[in-house]
Amino acid sequence: MNNQKLIIYEFEELYKILIEINNDVNLIVKKASKNDISDFISQPNILILTHTKISGFDNQIIFNDFPIPILKLLEKINTEFLKINFNKQSDIIIGSYNFNLNSREMSQSDLKLKLTEKEINSIIYLFNSRDVVKIDELQSKVWGYQPELETHTVETHIYRLRKKIFKKFNDESFILTIKSGYQIGKKK
Repeated sequence: MNNQKLIIYEFEELYKILIEINNDVNLIVKKASKNDISDFISQPNILILTHTKISGFDNQIIFNDFPIPILKLLEKINTEFLKINFNKQSDIIIGSYNFNLNSREMSQSDLKLKLTEKEINSIIYLFNSRDVVKIDELQSKVWGYQPELETHTVETHIYRLRKKIFKKFNDESFILTIKSGYQIGKKK
């Protein structure tokens, strides 16, 4: 629960409990009132604990029954943060394509293409790199192979991936080969 923040909204008893156990559970706990709740809502990795629902915000646990056993409270908090992270990591947009990491699917309009885990990982790695990614870097970072190992795994996988993308989306320039490396092409 490292950089995830718990915002306790007008719930003083719960705030005091969580501050007391904060060192043991490694949470960032903040108190909020009606005057400053809007400052917290726009921040990432936020979970609000409250007695009353705050409209326009999904990441909240509403406690109708309190007190609650501490282990059950921590379980609820952990479950909600897992849901938040799952949803946050689900979709990435690269150019005109949407990538759903959970279903390993690439889509554009009504067209969808199933991808393997390595294909998704390769695309995300290329997307997150500012420079051309050398073959041995992909081999090491995505496949976990030693760079000095003589293999054509990366080239073969990228070749097949480009064929799949071309066949489904008629896009030859999504992944480009540049100086013995790869790069995500100009966005369609």
